[in-house]
Amino acid sequence: MLDFVVIFTKGGVVLWNSQTSGINFSSCINSLIRGVILEDRNTESKYFEEDHLAVQFKLDNELDLVYAAVFQKVIKLNYLDAFLADMQFAFKEKFGSIPALERLGSEYDFDGEFRSVLSAAEEASSKQVKAPKAMRSYNESQKSKKTVASMIQDDKKPVEKRVNIQESPTQPKSQPSSPPLTKQDIIQENRRKLREKLTPTKKAADTKSAAKQGASEKTGKKPRVWDLGGNSKDAVLLDRSKDSPEDVQYQSISNELVGTMQGVIPDLDVESEDDVDSGEASSEEDNVSSQSPALKKNKRGGGLVSYFRGIVGGKIICADHLISKNVASEIAVKLCDSVATSLEGKQVGTFDSVASLVKEALTQSLVRILSPKRRIDIIRDALESKRSGKPYTIIFCGVNGVGKSTNLAKICFWLIENDFNVLIAACDTFRAGAVEQLRTHTRHLNALHPPANHNNRTMVQLYEKGYGKDAAGIAMEAIKFAHETKVDVVLVDTAGRMQDNEPLMRSLSKLIKVNNPDLVLFVGEALVGNEAVDQLVKFNQSLADYSSNENPHIIDGIVLTKFDTIDDKVGAAISMTYITGQPIVFVGTGQTYADLKAINVNAVVNSLMK
Repeated sequence: MLDFVVIFTKGGVVLWNSQTSGINFSSCINSLIRGVILEDRNTESKYFEEDHLAVQFKLDNELDLVYAAVFQKVIKLNYLDAFLADMQFAFKEKFGSIPALERLGSEYDFDGEFRSVLSAAEEASSKQVKAPKAMRSYNESQKSKKTVASMIQDDKKPVEKRVNIQESPTQPKSQPSSPPLTKQDIIQENRRKLREKLTPTKKAADTKSAAKQGASEKTGKKPRVWDLGGNSKDAVLLDRSKDSPEDVQYQSISNELVGTMQGVIPDLDVESEDDVDSGEASSEEDNVSSQSPALKKNKRGGGLVSYFRGIVGGKIICADHLISKNVASEIAVKLCDSVATSLEGKQVGTFDSVASLVKEALTQSLVRILSPKRRIDIIRDALESKRSGKPYTIIFCGVNGVGKSTNLAKICFWLIENDFNVLIAACDTFRAGAVEQLRTHTRHLNALHPPANHNNRTMVQLYEKGYGKDAAGIAMEAIKFAHETKVDVVLVDTAGRMQDNEPLMRSLSKLIKVNNPDLVLFVGEALVGNEAVDQLVKFNQSLADYSSNENPHIIDGIVLTKFDTIDDKVGAAISMTYITGQPIVFVGTGQTYADLKAINVNAVVNSLMK
């Protein structure tokens, strides 16, 4: 039943294992360590799946050990929780001392205890399984007791009258009928009805006159004249579809930005905890000096730790604090469950040490979540694509109004600052003004980096085919054009779409499948909380469902916009990274092209812990 049972440290050192088949399960255990143990994901359910295998595991935080059992996913084993707990108890009884755990794994003779614990668990489980209820035989049924005579209908016997449910079973008593009308009465009645029909009522006359008056007014209606209006001659001046000579003259536009974005993206500014503590101490020193030492201590212990001072094991209060920082409620509860699981079995002393231990555990959990599984180095990858003779392609997607086009222009500015020439593909063919917005950004960026400074080559080009066209086709043509003209990077701007819009999500999946980009970036707002979870889950699910590829291309990274508007409510970064497991590549922090930062793990964690 159990294919593989193993005991290993949280660092991945195997102390003991038992295997009933010759299959190598190291890949499954490594995925458990990378995806669950090290990142504190799903530790509250103690269950992990990969392909056709499932892993049930138990953590021992006192000795930093993990007990895991691997079995086929289709098999349901109800005794695993009790079995792992008994195995943990037996292992600690035999090798409970810390020096014993420092020996080599080959010295752990645990086979006898394992077989004993497994046999006891399987025996206890078999006793709890109830035998299936036996079916009744035909002779025991009621149908067998009926005779043939009882089933024969006798026409001579009176049949019960059935009552229609739509009719009343009792007929009402007949009312006395009125005397019949004479011929003269019928004639008089018909004449009266004819007079009523021919004589118009007052209401009908008023309606008819009003309709007549409205028709006369409609024929004589004149167009409204606006205060700041114009005529057809002004349309030439208002037409922005083509560049006019004065549009390309931007010599005075933000020249101080040039040269500020060379190299890697700068990190977010972070305020260290020491600076916060010293600032609080200096500002409150006069107010606290005259108070008791205990009150002084409480004044200094601000932030998240103060939430734990009113209750021991304050998991719910911790979740409320994270939710107040804009972490999605579901993610906040999972984080707190993860902290509670990691602290289970720890030996501590005073309450102050409990509070510091909780804070340290939560900080470590947040740092692990925000630390990327893989590093996305766009400059390195773009240079590699350039050497291979093909353009490096990035597709931007997201919901409406999050700032995809604006942050695309910021990333474009960063790329041309590092001597990459860029082609912007205008694939938002739905929103009015989307193409004109990108055209304006193109003019501004070329004004900041004029062709004269780059061997007379335009650094930014716009590839557009207007509105109402197929976005996947435009992107394909743009990438082909970039390949032919030796463009380094292609940035594809797509239309904003809600995560529940199936036709638009199918269109996005088609665009990604057909063009096979190097990077797919999801652009999301730092203002959202629970909505971030729904957006990312459905975007990833749609990209996987609507793609016919065996390994569909889903979201590779996140661009977090409007980060400068949220103060310390930085929880969206935690929610988005927790859901996708993908890194936050860029953070938008303002309105200029240089307002682009890289995520700083310490900055986010310190803001959450305040």
